[in-house]
Amino acid sequence: MTGSQWWMIWPDNAALSAVLWFIIAMPFLYAARKPVHELLRSLSNAIGGPLRLGARWLLAAAREMKERNKAVLLAHGREETGQRIEREFERVAALVTRDLQGYPALPRKLLDETTRIEEDYKKCGEVPPPPPEWVTAVEAMAKVKSGGSSEMVQNVLEEIDRSVNRIHDKALADYRRAYESRHKILAGFMPFWRSLDKTMQQVDKELTGLETSAAAVDAQMEKYEQINKKTDKAEQTLTQSGFTQFFIALFVMAVAVGGAFINFKLIALPMSEMVGAGDYIAGALRTSEVAALVIIFVEAAMGLFLMEALRITHLFPRIANLQDFMRRRMMWIALVLLVTLAGIEAALALMRDMLIADKQALLQSLATTQQQAAPADPLLARIPTAGQMLLGFILPFALAFVAIPLESFVHSARTVGGAALVMLVRALAVLLRISGTIVRQLARVLVTVYDILIVVPLLVERLVQNGRGSAARAAAVKPARVDLGVGERS
Repeated sequence: MTGSQWWMIWPDNAALSAVLWFIIAMPFLYAARKPVHELLRSLSNAIGGPLRLGARWLLAAAREMKERNKAVLLAHGREETGQRIEREFERVAALVTRDLQGYPALPRKLLDETTRIEEDYKKCGEVPPPPPEWVTAVEAMAKVKSGGSSEMVQNVLEEIDRSVNRIHDKALADYRRAYESRHKILAGFMPFWRSLDKTMQQVDKELTGLETSAAAVDAQMEKYEQINKKTDKAEQTLTQSGFTQFFIALFVMAVAVGGAFINFKLIALPMSEMVGAGDYIAGALRTSEVAALVIIFVEAAMGLFLMEALRITHLFPRIANLQDFMRRRMMWIALVLLVTLAGIEAALALMRDMLIADKQALLQSLATTQQQAAPADPLLARIPTAGQMLLGFILPFALAFVAIPLESFVHSARTVGGAALVMLVRALAVLLRISGTIVRQLARVLVTVYDILIVVPLLVERLVQNGRGSAARAAAVKPARVDLGVGERS
């Protein structure tokens, strides 16, 4: 027998040897049934208990973290909403001061114009002309009887007819002149009506703007009240806003990183001529590349300080709390440094174009076969140079505005990170609880498998217990029958 076959009872037959060993070990396995069951249960409790306890602790920690995140989110939302309400009130105050400051004089102006229109309208009233005085004379002449003096009467009547016609023509001319003057008065109404209409339209427009601003203030106040009440709707709204701001700020910062990369490519080559192309830092980084990155970072820092001094961002409260003259001084210093760095980058971009042109000229001079190329247009050749210089001057100012999305990213990352951490802790708690349940169920499976292995002794035990139970029941029934017989004889 070799060293690996020492356990075989039947040589050259491993299966039969294993069966014989199992038969021999079965009584011992049966005898150790209860201790093995207790061991498996103890191991499942020892492993599953801490797992379930850890799951409970993680769930409690997740609830506490959620409450803290809610408190921070509501505090930040309360601050932002308060600032928006202040700005809305300032806008309303400016609107009232600018548009409604003439309202005390407006009723007086409207009253004057209305009074003048009313007076002119009264002047336009048609006054009936008084009856002519000669009507009575005509009636008296009509009563004169015709006689011998009919010729004299005829002459008098003809004279009266001519006089009446002259008076009629004069009265008609006066009547027409009166109507013409009234029409002129009515035509003079138009400027006053237009002025009144324009004034009322302006009033309506200003009141509409004031109502819109008041509606915006009401909406912000309602949001502020919901935040103070700590409602679920306010928390959900602020969380959605935080996620939206996070992804928008992340996208804008990614665009800014692309601009910084282009800026780096513009100044990396000329910086190698300034600080040396063969110098390395820590054996892997070129000194020129590090210098270019430092310039870009300094530009971003100056832009950040400029935004802080202008109170556009609030990443550094100490800067916002400075006195006004110190803050303005800091603003001008940051602006001057930013303009200086932008000018330096424009010069480096020009130097880069010159270096590339010199390199191309050197390669052409070292070429074995030279072809006579057509001379390029000097104006067209200057366009790339001007574009590079303009790009090198504009990119630092574009990087200065990265402070705005950076602030939004920092504030929204707290919300997004807190929500992600709560979800991670809850997932870990569920995983631990599942693991604890699996351990307990695995212990039950092992107990069942162990009982299956020793099924023969268990069957024997069951048969013995059933036999003993039958004998005990028979012994209990027999004295009862004896007692019953004794009673009958008595």
